[in-house]
Amino acid sequence: MKQTRAWQRMLSGRRLDLLDPTPVDIEIADIAHGLAFVARWNGQTRGDFAYSVAEHSLLVTEIFTQQNPSAPVKWQLAALLHDAPEYVIGDMISPVKAAVGPDYGALDDRLMAAIHLRFGLPAQIPVSVKKQIKRADKLSAWLEAVQIAGFTVAEADKFFGKQDPELAKKLTIRLRPPMQVRDEFTARHAELMAAL
Repeated sequence: MKQTRAWQRMLSGRRLDLLDPTPVDIEIADIAHGLAFVARWNGQTRGDFAYSVAEHSLLVTEIFTQQNPSAPVKWQLAALLHDAPEYVIGDMISPVKAAVGPDYGALDDRLMAAIHLRFGLPAQIPVSVKKQIKRADKLSAWLEAVQIAGFTVAEADKFFGKQDPELAKKLTIRLRPPMQVRDEFTARHAELMAAL
């Protein structure tokens, strides 16, 4: 019986096995490039460019750092990489993830563990840090929903929780060409790695 292909060739030349990913096959250039071309909200956003997962990850890192000013650099790096598996599995909206079922979560977890190990983080980050990153992620999603995805404030509050209005006022969603976002993501990653 012929085995189904479960790997993807990356632009770096690496061949990433999606079912059994190893840290050695993960490159930041592949992650940054892939995330810069993956649209959040299934591309249903206002503007001349899709709002990418890379741009979202930069914003989540900024929010996380503002909300947790004494957080170690490694957890800032974890915030930057919080959606990194989406460079190969894409960004599915929550209703699609629910329809796909638990297999999606297991695949995401395997990829995340390999990514974390590749960049010197523990395979599983502490639950308390995960919660802090999720808090920043929810504020980012709320901002995206209101500023570019057509949600009213009441709808965003319902789906993402009420957010700190003062912090929300200070943050603006940016829509930029993918290559510009890719380069900023790569630079931010290099800055954090150098500070570890």
